[in-house]
Amino acid sequence: MNKFKRILTHCRLANSLSSRNYSVRSDKVTHLPRISIFPSSKIHSSINFTNSHNQRFFFSSKPESFIEIFSSNDWSKKLDKELEDSDLALTHENVMYVLKKLGKEPNKASRFLKWAVEKNGFEPNSSIYSSILRIYANKDFLKEFWVTIKEMKEKGYYIDEETYKTIFSTFRGLKMENEATALRHFYERLIKENTIEDKVKQVVDVVKSDEWGENVESQLSNMEITVSDNFALRVFKELRGKGYPAKAFEFFKWVERSLNFKHNGVTYNGILRVLCWEDSISEFWFVMDEMKGAGFELDIDTYIKVSRQLQKNKMLGDAVNLYEHMMDSSFKPSFTECNSLLRTIATYTTPDLDLVFRVVNKYEAAGYSFSKNIYDGIHRSLTSLGKFDEAEKIVEAMIKAGFEPDNITYSQLVFGLCKSRMFEEATKVLDVMEEQGCVPDIKTWTILIKGHCAADQIDKALLCFAKMMEKGFDADADLLDVLINGFLSQSRILGAHTVLVELVAKARLRPWQSTYKNLIQKLLNERKLEQAMELLRLMKRHNYPPFPEPFVRYISKFGSVEEAKEFLMALSVKEYPTVSAYQHVFKSFFDESRHSEAKDLLFKCPHHIRKHPAISALFGSAD
Repeated sequence: MNKFKRILTHCRLANSLSSRNYSVRSDKVTHLPRISIFPSSKIHSSINFTNSHNQRFFFSSKPESFIEIFSSNDWSKKLDKELEDSDLALTHENVMYVLKKLGKEPNKASRFLKWAVEKNGFEPNSSIYSSILRIYANKDFLKEFWVTIKEMKEKGYYIDEETYKTIFSTFRGLKMENEATALRHFYERLIKENTIEDKVKQVVDVVKSDEWGENVESQLSNMEITVSDNFALRVFKELRGKGYPAKAFEFFKWVERSLNFKHNGVTYNGILRVLCWEDSISEFWFVMDEMKGAGFELDIDTYIKVSRQLQKNKMLGDAVNLYEHMMDSSFKPSFTECNSLLRTIATYTTPDLDLVFRVVNKYEAAGYSFSKNIYDGIHRSLTSLGKFDEAEKIVEAMIKAGFEPDNITYSQLVFGLCKSRMFEEATKVLDVMEEQGCVPDIKTWTILIKGHCAADQIDKALLCFAKMMEKGFDADADLLDVLINGFLSQSRILGAHTVLVELVAKARLRPWQSTYKNLIQKLLNERKLEQAMELLRLMKRHNYPPFPEPFVRYISKFGSVEEAKEFLMALSVKEYPTVSAYQHVFKSFFDESRHSEAKDLLFKCPHHIRKHPAISALFGSAD
């Protein structure tokens, strides 16, 4: 721990520089007072890191009781009796939560749902069916999968597009091509045969056609709509995405007001999945409050989808509000969801530490112990903001809790130091890591080199790269991409080309396809056709698809006939390029009014190209 603190003495400079005008020499370490963005007690009293590691939490909520019973491998009459005597409520939300928790144990999930339906009269809805279908989508449960689909069809339910695509991809990923094909045929047939589909389309067309008002409501009233959970969900899903969520909300309220439809847990959760956009977030929270007042809860599957959409939309405040809401409910999100939210906040351009600590405080208040990932999430946010004193406190608490700093911990520190332009201190982190026996890995080196490149210090980045190579590390495609982008940011195009070619030759490196494409475009912009052609040949050696477009554009404007011929041969995987490749080049010459060059190239083409009907037709039309 003392050696780790040696690194952080350098880091205290960052906080000081952000608030005071100190003149600092890079070869002198200055010890400064701690500057905290929170009261000094907040981290240690608001979040009790050292004690929470040893806590255990026992759930008493109803859905957890279900999970405890159905997770038992020893099913007995005693468990049957406990279930009979219990008052566990089989609500939509409870059933969805249990299925989510048992999702990786199809036998137990199946046993639970069968018990709920056969012994307690639970009536699955389309969301429940979709959830169990995802669980059954594997080689060992195909019988149950197709029985469930048949049952859905008989009851008039449908497979929504999202579920269909997820399961189809699962089957393809498991090399179950026959099942994937059968599912596609069934889904297409189900859509055609579903009598509800036409009515849904009519309703959606009316809702989309005009601003919500008397005209839309009048048209809907004349359509003799029979609303069910299934029907409402179909309409909601057709109106999700940007542009229509507010109209989905109006339809949600209209069926309740005008058709006396009583919303339930299924429809409440359905509309919430549609409203998680910035333009409809006020309606989202309105429905949340109304649902709570009606005695229904957000189901765990809806929470996960909505939370991820909010994070994707960068609505982090709403994502944290929703997380806090769920942690106070019966359906607490897993550690994975907590960690995902922390990571999203931490990787935002300017992380909001108040949001970080709200998530962490709520996580601890629920009785969970902190894992290494939770400490990493907090540490990542602090180092990203240059709050190195606070980051040191987190590391100290993490060590007391039994977790030693590792490559992740140090890499986050390196990233923060580079972001604060403290490159000398960042480089020293790697030396101290080695002293402690925590050898920097390729990712740590990449972060250090990327930090220098981002600050346009490409020469120092190369020194770091050379030092890394001396340590026995080989570059990978990620690091090469970082170096190439560093050169390109300084318009050192030929330098980027040299680095790539040498690393491919000496380190047997296979660059990413995107790295090749990016550098080829830059070279052609600088009229460096020869170097770009060299990369095209390397792409072919690495079995990447041809990349003809920028070459054809360049050659048709500036290239010679010989260069066009050379390009075509470099493009070909076989002895000769395809007819379509020749067509593309000829047409580009014609578009640039370079007919003589096109004819000269034709003369140099193989006999089967010159006489091909498509080529003859092209030149005939040009004449």
